[in-house]
Amino acid sequence: MADKPARRLTIAGADVKGSLNLRGARLDDLVLTRYRETLAKDSPLVRLLDRATSEHPSYLVIGWHNAPGYTTRLPDAATEWQTEATELAPGKPVTLHWDNGAGVTFQIHLSLDDHYMFDVQQEVSNQSGQPVSVYPFQRVQRDYLPADTGSLTAYEGPIAVMNGTLADNGYKNLRKGSDAPEHVSWQTTGQGGWGGITDKYWLTAIGADAGAQVSARYAYDPQLGRGGSYQVTFASRDPQLVQQGATLGFASHLFTGAKVPSLLQTYGEKLKLPDFDKAIDFGWFSFITRPILYLLHWLYVHIGNFGLALMALTLIVKIVFFPLASKAATSAARMRLVAPKVTEIREKFKDDPMAMNQKIMALYKEEKINPAGGCLPILIQMPIFFCLYKMLNISIDERHAPFFGWIRDLSVPDPTNLLNLLGLIPYDPTQLASFLHVSIWGTALGVTFWLMQRQSMVSMDPAQARIMQFMPLVYVFIMSGFPASLLVYYTWNNLLTFAQQYYIQNHTKLPKPVKR
Repeated sequence: MADKPARRLTIAGADVKGSLNLRGARLDDLVLTRYRETLAKDSPLVRLLDRATSEHPSYLVIGWHNAPGYTTRLPDAATEWQTEATELAPGKPVTLHWDNGAGVTFQIHLSLDDHYMFDVQQEVSNQSGQPVSVYPFQRVQRDYLPADTGSLTAYEGPIAVMNGTLADNGYKNLRKGSDAPEHVSWQTTGQGGWGGITDKYWLTAIGADAGAQVSARYAYDPQLGRGGSYQVTFASRDPQLVQQGATLGFASHLFTGAKVPSLLQTYGEKLKLPDFDKAIDFGWFSFITRPILYLLHWLYVHIGNFGLALMALTLIVKIVFFPLASKAATSAARMRLVAPKVTEIREKFKDDPMAMNQKIMALYKEEKINPAGGCLPILIQMPIFFCLYKMLNISIDERHAPFFGWIRDLSVPDPTNLLNLLGLIPYDPTQLASFLHVSIWGTALGVTFWLMQRQSMVSMDPAQARIMQFMPLVYVFIMSGFPASLLVYYTWNNLLTFAQQYYIQNHTKLPKPVKR
């Protein structure tokens, strides 16, 4: 039987396609119809689930465990499920069934919506003449360690929300103390919730029915798969006791698809999956990152170009924080007005630091200057700009999004290189050193930093100014290897900042400094 090819049920959705293995009722073949691995027209579709014999085995398992003291014959990985259907599609639900030969029939009712959500109903019908007690369960299983296991800006790995708490324990935490097979690193119980394994842009997860009492756990088995098996399992917290002649069911949801913010939020509200959009790593400043990401998505939908949507968002942020920027610039200008007097005091009292500080603070008080007045508005804005940076690392809208000209994918670096004359010289300088990538957008960014530098150098110490002259060149070499979206964002932000500072400097009225 094991050598015989397993029968498969075709899955034909609007956003997903693949098949379900009828041997073991395992969902192990699924691709996303709207996303490809690369920009090439013949590039393979993004694959989220793959068979146990593949290079990257990842799948969803639906099954039952016996309660303690019961020995009912249950379906397992070798069970051949039966169905009269040939295809699972939106509006075309499917029922799988299997008889254990002792009077107990197991059924799995499956339906698929227009996007990425499968609804599951597991039923047990008992005609065995004695009670049956089982735990229905669902498991997300990944039998390999992916090459990309996350970064500071984008979490990847096992994830769950139970009892209102996010449990984002990484792959490394699952492997700790994993000498024994199926080492459990985290487990909890509660009503409802969801959990699974998340990647940067994709999610495979189990959603518990809102009223169901469930147990959830993370486990790692070093003896399975290619380098270990990472498992997230949801099961009924209490055993289902099925009396003679009775039928009991257990409902759940299976999500496998793209982490589109609006879609996750819709599923969360519709199916009562708490904080389902937390599958996206919004980070510590989620109260800032989340609305910014939703606003960017809205702008992208209405503008149709991710780069222009990003520029529009940056402009909105600049307008909102203009009062703070104006206050910071005014404070800096006041400091420049008294700078000659401060220098004079420093020279006069250079041998008496205490007296020097007292005189400087007295001058600031007399001029009604707060030394921190220029820093505080900038500090307030820093979390915003960090969230903008983080958002560009987690937005699925950015993936494979073209801009204009040669930028066909904003999520990867600008492919041009001025050091080989944009490809006229048949040599790749990055083979010699990775920093030898001087792109057009990287150079544009360096020019905008130079413009901003010239604008602020008038108030700098001469020695500091000489050092800062080299910074735009440093930025060109460092930033050229960053995703093009970041270069577009920083270049546009620098231009807006330059224009903003020019306006403030020419429209701000400052009092004349006190003469002594």
